[in-house]
Amino acid sequence: MLSERHAAMLDFERSWWSNEEPRDQVVRARFQCSPEEYHAELAAVLEDPAALEHDPLVVRRLKRLRLRARKARIEGVAAAGSGENGSA
Repeated sequence: MLSERHAAMLDFERSWWSNEEPRDQVVRARFQCSPEEYHAELAAVLEDPAALEHDPLVVRRLKRLRLRARKARIEGVAAAGSGENGSA
């Protein structure tokens, strides 16, 4: 079963952009943790099957975004390591 805190995190992720305050500021105020701690906890929540039951659309969207970011980092590292720096 999903805790109230984790359900609140998913609810926040569903509509955080509608807040007028900066996202990091809202995270600190609402969840009493740093943005880094929040994202680490959210990553764990996304792996909980109860999270998928609570809000499947948000969980799937966040997992897709995480996968895209991971691929972009990997491709960026591969491109940087290929020696293509524009010099001849």
